[in-house]
Amino acid sequence: MIIITGGAGFIGSAMLWELNRNGAEEVLIVDDLGKASEGRWLNLRSLRYADFIHKDDLPALLEHDRLPAIEAVIHMGAISSTTEQDANLLLRNNYEYSKMLASWCAKKGTRFIYASSAATFGDGAEGYSDGIEALDRLRPLNMYGYSKHLFDCWALRNGILEKAAGLKFFNVYGPNEYHKDDMTSVVFKAFHQIGDTGSVRLFRSHNPSYADGEQMRDFVYVKDCTKIMQWLLETPSATGLFNIGTAEARSFRDLVTATFVAMERPVSIEFIDMPETIRDKYQYYTCADSGHLRQAGYTGRMTPLEEGVRDYVQNHLSKSAPHLDTSALGQ
Repeated sequence: MIIITGGAGFIGSAMLWELNRNGAEEVLIVDDLGKASEGRWLNLRSLRYADFIHKDDLPALLEHDRLPAIEAVIHMGAISSTTEQDANLLLRNNYEYSKMLASWCAKKGTRFIYASSAATFGDGAEGYSDGIEALDRLRPLNMYGYSKHLFDCWALRNGILEKAAGLKFFNVYGPNEYHKDDMTSVVFKAFHQIGDTGSVRLFRSHNPSYADGEQMRDFVYVKDCTKIMQWLLETPSATGLFNIGTAEARSFRDLVTATFVAMERPVSIEFIDMPETIRDKYQYYTCADSGHLRQAGYTGRMTPLEEGVRDYVQNHLSKSAPHLDTSALGQ
């Protein structure tokens, strides 16, 4: 049995699809589905798993050994909004809950793979290395990033990272993100803006070093993320913190242009002012240093931006049923 927390969410449900692709169905999904209208349940509808439990019920089940033998815990559950202002809520969900799971896995000798975030790097002044030697110098720009960073530091101090794998996801896009509202990827938003208006709105640059639309990110396709996670499941010797990105920074202009091309529509971009509330905390450049992952032995190919966007647009967003589906495992 494998546990996936946040299993109805974006990366969690994509990981369930990846496990199904590899023949695994003995999976326990842990999540909070919220309102039916939000659509999280749709991420699970076409996938195979053994059981579902609410996230609040998991701690007691683990404490009293009321679950079957657990091979691994893939901890993707978290409050993922970078604009969440309830600091205590973030600490309870992203820090305390993670400590509980990590401690249980350490006690049982169970493989623990968890989601950290590239938001832990802050403005990038200390670079984007996932080496633990730089961990205490990182200064996240928001409370979400700090909650993730706090757990990374705790995991290092308590020896968790000697056996676990923490994943610093960069800008992930792809199928099953549809419930994320304002936190959906620019590809998702661009697809719908193009469909509705024929144009895409991007933030104007307020940094003289970057032209409008040339702000850069490491955009990584979710299907690459899940392949890496599958490899980590199969490679327990790979431990520590790992950046999950392509190791190539691309501009938002590149990203939306790829979306126009995938939709076979002419490129039309409008630039709007960035809200003042986020200007001081805005990252103009991120790029994953993937050295640790490669040194650990991962040799998989990362999907180029144009190829990933085309697959997402043509095989998912353009379909009446855009979710990952076990009946389409060749995609």
